[in-house]
Amino acid sequence: MTPFEAIKQLKAQMSESIIGQEKLIERIILVLLADGNLLLEGLPGLAKTRAIKSLASNLNCGLSRIQFTPDLLPSDITGTEIYQPEMEEKFIFQKGPVFSNLILADEINRSPAKVQSALLEAMEERQVSVAGKTYKMEPLFMVMATQNPVEQEGTYPLPEAQMDRFLMHVSIDYPDDESELKIMRLNRAEQSKAKKKEEAKLSPQVVFDARGEIGNVKISENMEKYIVDIISATRYPEKYSEELKSWVDFGASPRGSIAIDKASRTHAWMEGNDFVTPDDIRAVVHDCLRHRLILSYEANAEGITADHVIDEVLKSVAVVA
Repeated sequence: MTPFEAIKQLKAQMSESIIGQEKLIERIILVLLADGNLLLEGLPGLAKTRAIKSLASNLNCGLSRIQFTPDLLPSDITGTEIYQPEMEEKFIFQKGPVFSNLILADEINRSPAKVQSALLEAMEERQVSVAGKTYKMEPLFMVMATQNPVEQEGTYPLPEAQMDRFLMHVSIDYPDDESELKIMRLNRAEQSKAKKKEEAKLSPQVVFDARGEIGNVKISENMEKYIVDIISATRYPEKYSEELKSWVDFGASPRGSIAIDKASRTHAWMEGNDFVTPDDIRAVVHDCLRHRLILSYEANAEGITADHVIDEVLKSVAVVA
């Protein structure tokens, strides 16, 4: 089985238990293949936790779920040194839940920035430093953080520096009526019947093999220029229109262009292509930039969203032929 066929099988197996959230399944797999981290925003009950559990169970890898609460401490995530007077080595490091393959940071904005920052080094450098020592993360590692877009009382907004470390910020919505019916029937079947025979789990090596192929996906100089122009339009909106200028205070960082490059090449590979097209870039640009734009007071007052700004950027920036 080729890596492409294996990833296609993984997506199909996840779709059997995650109904009506095709975009969620696709984005989780895309971010994993792109070796990034995912920020997922959606109302409770939209299969966020179920999706990451399904990925872990079908991929035969470890999963840690961290429920973020106001009283959580950084050491509850990274781990801490334990004193053992009877041992020759008096202090040993007890690893925390962040030392796993897939990390579900549930309701990450429920904890203050001090706790959120415990994930920063792990997300970016793939290591954790405690008491002067550095501990490497697993080769297969992804953080999927969730937050509720409605209930904001008693929450702590994520600092821009941490938001920038997420490859994608994906918003998910309610399933349609047909999917809702299937969800009810699936839940009823799961409760009334014996647990079905588990599918054969895929080896994590499939992900590394897929990443090797994605590294060979070609992106032309014109497509690179298209990405750079999109990023430039968020930084210097006055060059394009007065509206954009009034809406954007700060544009995307260089991580934005890197994210679009990685995500568009991964998207092209998942579509069965070995080169990037403008459609691949447009398919991922909203999720790659949504959390990287800081909008002005005027934009917020007018109800202008980051998605609306990105739409205007795409209208203003032309693809070089």
